[in-house]
Amino acid sequence: MGVSFLPDRALKENVSHEVNSIQEKLSRLSMEQKVFQEATGNSSARQSVQQAVKQIAGYLLALACLIWVFHDIQLHRVWVNISSMNWLLVAGAVGCDIVSYVCQGLRWHLLLHRTGPTTTMRAVHAIYAGLFTNEILPMRVGELVRTYLISRWLSVPFISIIPSVAVERLFDGIWLGIGFVITAAFIQVPENITDAAQTVGVGALVLIGLFLYLIVVRRKTNDAVIKQNHDRGWQPLRLLKSFFVHIADEIQVLGTSRYFYFSFLVSSLMLILQILAFCLIMWAYGLQLSVWAGAAVLLFLRLGTVLPNAPSNVGTYQFLCVVGLTFFGIEKTVATGFSVAAFIILTVPLWALGFIAISRSGMTLQQIRTDIRVMMKKY
Repeated sequence: MGVSFLPDRALKENVSHEVNSIQEKLSRLSMEQKVFQEATGNSSARQSVQQAVKQIAGYLLALACLIWVFHDIQLHRVWVNISSMNWLLVAGAVGCDIVSYVCQGLRWHLLLHRTGPTTTMRAVHAIYAGLFTNEILPMRVGELVRTYLISRWLSVPFISIIPSVAVERLFDGIWLGIGFVITAAFIQVPENITDAAQTVGVGALVLIGLFLYLIVVRRKTNDAVIKQNHDRGWQPLRLLKSFFVHIADEIQVLGTSRYFYFSFLVSSLMLILQILAFCLIMWAYGLQLSVWAGAAVLLFLRLGTVLPNAPSNVGTYQFLCVVGLTFFGIEKTVATGFSVAAFIILTVPLWALGFIAISRSGMTLQQIRTDIRVMMKKY
């Protein structure tokens, strides 16, 4: 029986052809990888530029606000008014402000009951660490810092904490709208603040509608249909959809718990304490305005600082405070002095307690920010 062998020359040609084919494939893969890296690098560069532009815009806005606030005022009167404040009322204001953050810790503790075992004071610890970050860094990155700390302490994924923070913002928006409506019912609010109140009211209704959709309507939607819809389209868009679907699912589960409604009521206590702290400083400074006028100015201030800007909201805080007080007939020099006093009185305790919170977290702020960047890349 004869056995036929492929001639050596034919064998070499066949092997050479396969090697060339493999080399071409490797070359194409290398080119694709290079293009991908260049695109990723360009994307990262664009994001860095956009972030830098936002920060510069925030600082420029703060500078413009401060220039307007301190233009054409009598500085010696500002110092006289600050030095003659009632410091007993100031101490009461600081106490109310601190208790309001304890209430926020209680609220967050209630919302986190499904995620893992935590305590109110542990949540307050993370909140103050985030507040300290917001006081020294722009764009309100403190929200990420407190989320990271809680996820680290509970040993749970970072993304699992985000729904509770989203619900907090939902509650804040709703109570801000309710606060405007109640205040407008007890005092004649200036037209500009009324317009702002109407805007917030519409926003609150939208937030309530979104919540009802997540709790009632979306629950009835077939999960298979949702998954099928999310499996279509461009991959980055699918990933973004997947992220928001996860958040929506978690919010839906939170909304079916009794802790959800307890935390909603606690949110009202937070706002009341913040209004009281603001009014105590107002009275300590010698401003003879009602609690409703103080509430209107604070709510206007809260609305105006919703969007992230310079650290501590410096500049915009003073600007909005002066504008709000002048609506109620307060002279600009007096309003400017109060805006400075209120800013210092409410901010210095945040710096002190926030610094302690960061120090006791077992990490430096730089380490926390580095870990957050690494985790955000995963998502």
